Amino acid sequence: MKKKLFITLLPVLLAAACAAPAKNDALAYCKQQATKTLATLPAPDSIPRSIANGQQAWKLVNYKDWTSGFWTGICWYLYEYSGEAKWKNAAIASGNVLIPLTKEPVIDHDLGFQLYCSIGNGYRLTGDSSYRSVLLAAADSLATLFNPSVGTILSWPRAVPGMDWPRHNTIMDNMMNLELLFWAARNGGQRKLYDIAVSHATTTMKNHFRPDYTSYHVVLYDTLTGKKLKAVTHQGYADNSMWARGQSWAIYGFTMVYRETKDPVFLNFAQKVTDVYLQQLPDDLIPFWDFNDPAIPNAPRDASAAAVTASALLELSSYIKDPPKARMYKSKAEQMLASLSAAAYQSRERNNAFLLHSTGHKPNGGEIDASIIYADYYYLEALLRWKKRNN
Repeated sequence: MKKKLFITLLPVLLAAACAAPAKNDALAYCKQQATKTLATLPAPDSIPRSIANGQQAWKLVNYKDWTSGFWTGICWYLYEYSGEAKWKNAAIASGNVLIPLTKEPVIDHDLGFQLYCSIGNGYRLTGDSSYRSVLLAAADSLATLFNPSVGTILSWPRAVPGMDWPRHNTIMDNMMNLELLFWAARNGGQRKLYDIAVSHATTTMKNHFRPDYTSYHVVLYDTLTGKKLKAVTHQGYADNSMWARGQSWAIYGFTMVYRETKDPVFLNFAQKVTDVYLQQLPDDLIPFWDFNDPAIPNAPRDASAAAVTASALLELSSYIKDPPKARMYKSKAEQMLASLSAAAYQSRERNNAFLLHSTGHKPNGGEIDASIIYADYYYLEALLRWKKRNN
């Protein structure tokens, strides 16, 4: 009875958290905010990335930016939610801007973020065969970065500070881009794309984590022998700290790998990296940007990590055979969404994004306590996943 009552009340709670004129619930709120953003974009190739703390204008980037696919993905999600043609049209127009990525030299591993989150959602919702061709080409491009001696995809095929170029570097974010390879292998691509994705996940599982299942951001390997040389946390507080977004990439990534492989090893590992994250969260379940920053509780939060984790937990909870643990994961996701949907984290009238208080690259001074497009994307994705689960 209590479970039924909670499920019945959650939309009301989310609606109350979003209380403001014309904001009936969190999804309607997202559509309202995105409508304001859409009205400000001068052209489809003007791609919103972030809004600095205290500012109102989006920083715009071009199609080569690693975040370039998230706005198109948001438009597709809003089309899925609303059925309104304007979102489909906006998604098509902005998505077309990204297609040249499949015809240019690969500059990093982010083709999954750029094209699966955008064109992938477009194909899922329309079945457009041209989108299928784009995705297959993108997967083949991403696969060119695979080093069989190492067993992972090279993340940055260029000089990056601290990465000892030309050594082979692999970052935790890359787990998210494996979904493109799995999709391609199921939709007419080569079998080797599946094998590359599994190899990358297996090698990452072996080398990217400390004994307590917290993750490093980057592992450096010998390019020729594949030997692990060192592990660092490029965007976190320190090499031995748990960078919040990196851990959220791991939670989401290994959950997705289990979905694609049905290998219980990955399901077990997804739970281990999830549990250490959940055990150290503050009361509102929105993490500080790094769990080990000595400035806590005065350190910046990272709403983007919470949004990624909430979306992942809704999926992960559906795979868990132990009912109490499954309910716990789902409840945590719902609590995260309730926090993100409250006045403390929604942007509302302060700017046109969905969320405040995300942190991009604090050690580099970039996008600290800002609104960031990928936080909005995964927040919207999590809300849609929750809606589907409960309908």
